[in-house]
Order: sequence, then C-alpha cells, then structure tokens
Amino acid sequence: MTRTTKWSLFAGVAAFVAAVLPAAASTQPVHPAAALIEKGAVAMRSDPDASKRDAEAALAALRTQPDVDLEIRARLLLCDYQSERNQQALDAEVAAIGALLPRSHRPGLRAGMLVCQGEMRETLGDNAQALAYYEQAARVASEARDDEMIAGALFSRGYVLGLQGEYARGLADLRRAQGLYETLDMRHHALTAMNGVAILYNRMGDYVQARDIYTAALAQQREAGMLREQAVTLHNLGRAHEYLQEWAEARRSFTESLAINREIHYARGEAYALRGLAAVANGLGDSRSALATLEQAAALQRETPDARLRAQIDLARGIALHGVGRLDASAAALRAAIDVFRSGEARGELAASHAELASVEAARGDWRSGYTQLALAKQVSERLLRNQIDQRFATLRVEFDTASKEAENALLLRDIQANERALAQSRAVRRLQAVVIALAILLVLLLATLAIHQRRSTLRMRKLAHTDELTSAPNRRAVLNRLAATLAGEGAGPCTILITDIDHFKGINDRFGHPVGDEVLKVMAQAVRDELREPAYFGRLGGEEFVVVLPETALAEGCATAERLRERIAAIDLAHLCPVGRGITTSIGVTESAPGDTPSTMLQRADEALYAAKRAGRNAVRIYAANGPSPTIGGLLPS
Repeated sequence: MTRTTKWSLFAGVAAFVAAVLPAAASTQPVHPAAALIEKGAVAMRSDPDASKRDAEAALAALRTQPDVDLEIRARLLLCDYQSERNQQALDAEVAAIGALLPRSHRPGLRAGMLVCQGEMRETLGDNAQALAYYEQAARVASEARDDEMIAGALFSRGYVLGLQGEYARGLADLRRAQGLYETLDMRHHALTAMNGVAILYNRMGDYVQARDIYTAALAQQREAGMLREQAVTLHNLGRAHEYLQEWAEARRSFTESLAINREIHYARGEAYALRGLAAVANGLGDSRSALATLEQAAALQRETPDARLRAQIDLARGIALHGVGRLDASAAALRAAIDVFRSGEARGELAASHAELASVEAARGDWRSGYTQLALAKQVSERLLRNQIDQRFATLRVEFDTASKEAENALLLRDIQANERALAQSRAVRRLQAVVIALAILLVLLLATLAIHQRRSTLRMRKLAHTDELTSAPNRRAVLNRLAATLAGEGAGPCTILITDIDHFKGINDRFGHPVGDEVLKVMAQAVRDELREPAYFGRLGGEEFVVVLPETALAEGCATAERLRERIAAIDLAHLCPVGRGITTSIGVTESAPGDTPSTMLQRADEALYAAKRAGRNAVRIYAANGPSPTIGGLLPS
C-alpha cells in the first residue's frame, strides 16, 4: 500500500482536535473559537481547505479572548493540514504549540503535537523517526489517561508498524484504537481505524478481505457525507483491485477518487488517483497513456513533500518508459524509486522495482546488471513472503489468544452455568480447529506461490548464465554444449564449423582503448548474426573469436558461407561507431565433421585452419578437411 492510504486515516490530528471540550459552567458563555474548532475537525474529513479556514478563524477569535487549550487544538488542525503540504509552516505550528503546552490544562495534548511531527516524518519517507514520535505520543497519552489521545497515537503507530512489516503489532494497535473510538462514541474515527485494518490486510496479501472492508466502509462514509474519507477509501479500494488485476474495477475506483479530490481541491489526493489510473494503463499495455497521466501526477506531487508518492510515480513511469522502449530513462526512474522504497522499508514495491529494472537492464544488453537486479528482487520478495507468513501466524495466534482469554473471563462470570460453560468450550475447540485448517491451507498456498516464483527466477538466471553479456550472443559453454548435441544426434549429416577472429584486434584496443574494442566486438557479433539463417547458430568463444556452426552443411557450402561472412565484415564502416578510422577484417578457419568427431577435435582443426589464414596474410578463409589441410588462394576457395 502507499502513503496515500493514510492521508486522513488519522484525519490528521482531527481526532485530537475534535476532543471533548472542557466542561464549562452553565453560567459561562461558550468561547466563540470552540464551535469553529469543532466545525474544522468535521470538515477535515470532507474539505481540508475549509478546515484550515475554520482553524484560522478560531485563532483570530482567540487573539481577543485567549484560551491556551483551544489555541493548541486550533493549531493541531493546522498541523494536520500542513503535514502533507509545507514543512516550514508545519514547523512553525509545532513551535507555537510547544510554547503553549507548559500552560495547558490538558497534558494529553502534547501527544497531538508528537503525532503531527510523526506525520511529517512519515510523509518524507522517514518511517523510523515517525515511529519514534508515535511511541512517545502513546506514552504521553497513556500517562495522561487521555483515551482519545491514546487512540490517535495507537492508530498512527499501528499504521507505521504495518509499513515496516510488523502486521501483528500493527493490527493490535489499530483494533485497540477502533475499540477506544467506539467507546468514546466517535463513530467516524472508528470507521477510519477500520480502514487502517483493511490496509494491513492488503499489505499481508489478503486483497479480497481488504477489498470487502473498504466496500463496507465506503457505504458508511457516503451516508455520512465524508467526502475526503470517500476519496481515500476509493483509492485504497482501487489499490486492492490493482493487486488483484481487476483493471476495470480499479479504473472505476481511481476515477471516482480523482473526481472527489478535484471537487475538494486536494492536489495530493489527485496525484495518488492519477498514479492509480496510470498503473491501470500500464496493466492494460497502454504505456503512452500511462506516461501522459503520470505527467499530471508529477506536477501535482511537486506541491507536497510526500517522498513515497514521488517514488510510486517513478515506479509507474519506469514501467511505462520500458513499454515505449525508452530504456535509459526507464532505468533512471526505477533507480530513483528503489532509493526511496529501500529507505522506507516498502518491500513489496521495492521487489517490483528491482524486477522491472532487471527486465530493463536485460533489454539494454547489460546482462550482468540485469542478473544483479533479478537476484535483489528475488531476495526482497522471499523476505517479504517469509515475513507475511510469520506475521499471519502471529496475527492469528494473537486473535486466538485474545478470543481464549475473553472466553475464559466469560466462563469465570458464569461458573454456575455448567451447561453453557461446556457449550462455550466446545465452540472454542471448533474455532481452534477452523483456525488450524485455515492456517494449513494458507501455508500450502503460500509455499506453492514461493515455489513457482523461485522456479521462474531460476529459469531467468539460467538464461543469463548462458549468454555473453557484451555481445548478447551465446557464450562458449552454451554454443559448445549445443555443438556436442548436434554431433551426437541420430542420423546427423555433415556439420561444418567456422572460427572467425578479428585481425589486429589487439592494435585496436591498444590504440583506441577497450571501450572502442568492445564496440567493434558488438558490430562483429551483429554481422555474424545477420549473415546466418536457421538452423545455423553461433557463439562467442572468447576475446575476439566467434564460432559458427552450420548443421547439415557440407564443407563446400560452409566455405561459401565463410567467404560471404568475410566480405560482409570487410565492408563494415565503423566511422559512426568508433574512431577506428578504417574497417576491420577477419580471418576464418573452416572444417567439416568426420565420424567420431567431438567439439574439441573440430575446434582443433578449425583453429589450425585459422592460423593458416593468419599466416597467409589475414583477411582470408582457410579450410582443414578431416584428411588434412587444404589451402586457399588470395582469400578465395580453390575451384
């Protein structure tokens, strides 16, 4: 899941600022700022700009009639608003709250300031520091015995624990926060906490359950007219559909979220919705449409310091750029995304970024880098999957332990009702059996998924291991293994092989450097590739030597192929590739298979013919028949 899933899950510190106002004596008038603060707390879930205006109006009223606690609440509203938009403005509000706290009559309000600071660190992608703030906020609120502040701190802490893969602890915090909000009769906040639970299910890979929770929450939010919360939930629902590859449903959810965000002028929400629509376009193979949508998202993202949003846009852009063949730009975008996801411990997105970058590097011909990225993707995916399994077990164990304790307490209160106690124990056993069965099924499914993933990764790495990373041709091991199979085939006809070697290649490296030599090798490999037709194949033996295998081809026809290849290479113009300032030539040794031949014996004869071509002045073709060498004249085969 993304950072957007928490835009308003805490409703900023609206949960704090909607606090029960200190009871006033019936004979005292209500402060005019109090109603504005309550109104702003409600507006935070529908129209953040309206909430900001209400908070500023409350501060104006407080200038003529000061009240420390009300001023802190008003500034907490502004903290929530600025945490997604402006670091300097947020710092100013935090500094003002810190100056007011020593005179506050409600110690728990300090937890609200700490949560605000944590929200900003989370927006910037520093989840470790954010968690430290939330831990401190939970301690402060608990010491003050302020249930509302405890619920707010637990909600924020639970969300970040989920980001870091500690799902069991995160779910415990979120469910406790939901229970506290329900006890305080804060229905909207309890609904937000329920959304947080759905987010963690999404992160644990249970997308279907998350989708169902979002759908239920959305119906209640629409009934309550909570526009901003609807936009958030619609985005989260779109992400669940995205993970399930339900593209039509995902597009519908992201489109509706985008419309609501535009209606309330919420630029950050628009950017997340646009990123979602771009992901749908990528999923459907429409890379150009995805790039156009991401341009809009990036423009909006620059209005917020949200590093996670920027990284998600970079990931989607990298996928789209790969789709249109802009490989260098794709690699740069994916590497930028990886830097953010790695620092934020976003393992799912980090694995996806490494896997996509591996594909891009392979397409660019950088097989070594592609192999490295693929290995990293596999490593992160396996760590994520193991953590999901462990956390699922831990979550179910906590749920079971909690249920058992509740059942035990109920039995202690009804110890005289023996029949009911026996019935409750029987139900507990059945629940335990269901949990064990569910765990077994889940484990089998997860292990099967891991096995499939490992097999696919192994096949891709095997392919990389048999390819020459510079020229993209089969390497020595691959081509010689295939030659051995060709020679061993039943009823195999004559087989001719050519060994070709670039003339004076060392001089090119010495004079112009190895990068130029590498370019010449690539050109050489492409020339060989262009000359051959199935069933012929070739590979790089090493250095500047390549071997060409011509199955079912007699010596005369093989020599003709060698001569055509020699002429093609001599005609290459290297001026546009490297500063060699001249063409290149090649010497070619040719031999035909004989009964009992192996790759080693054929290579030995072809090498002898190659050296004969070198001694003859280079840029020549020489053959070595099974019964002894045969010369050529002037680089041409004898008639």
